[in-house]
Amino acid sequence: MGRLLAAVLILGCIAGVTAMTINNHVVSSVKDNILTAFTEEKTELSFSDIQKLQAEEADCILVLGAGIKDDETPTPMLKDRLDMGIALYEAGVAPKILLSGDNGNIGHNEIHVMLNYVKDAGVPEEDIFCDHAGFSTYDSMYRAKEIFGAENIIVVTQTYHEYRALYIGEKLGLSVSGVASDQMKYSGQPAREIREVLARVKDFFKVMGQPESLLGGEAIPINGSGIISHGE
Repeated sequence: MGRLLAAVLILGCIAGVTAMTINNHVVSSVKDNILTAFTEEKTELSFSDIQKLQAEEADCILVLGAGIKDDETPTPMLKDRLDMGIALYEAGVAPKILLSGDNGNIGHNEIHVMLNYVKDAGVPEEDIFCDHAGFSTYDSMYRAKEIFGAENIIVVTQTYHEYRALYIGEKLGLSVSGVASDQMKYSGQPAREIREVLARVKDFFKVMGQPESLLGGEAIPINGSGIISHGE
């Protein structure tokens, strides 16, 4: 019994060290590609930030889903992502916005909420693209390339999530940079950070095989009109 317990503890330590090594690799490999707009010193994108992003000539701004409160209201995390995506579009950082979220069932339609929020902000409908099958970060990044034909993407999400999104994007052959949308402290963040470590490990191995996204679909070129993707 003692030997078995010792073996379990050793295996647990090895697994823990391996997980942290992978996590640190994912974070360190992309951290320099993340622009932080909100700090103690500033509360908005600076002119130099905008110029740097414009110089990348991105195909689109990809806003990743983050849950909804009801069928008309984004969560605080998602609202911050949408507000940042809209600000980047209005600053001329990219000509299109790609919204990617979970529209897997009638009771949870992230895209409906995201699309209406962006339209209400005054973004022209033809410049808004909707990915209704962004069931995971991997799916969102994969489909941005394979369904929408994007090659150069600015990803908008919170800092803790940016690392994994950009890592996946790079491994899929995309040119990616991130703009962190943290504008406040979010409840439940410590638990979210722990889950994200596990998710980074999972996707570290997943991108090695580059499986297709959960759902396929016909191509919707990001350089055209996004209205066809709205589904409303």
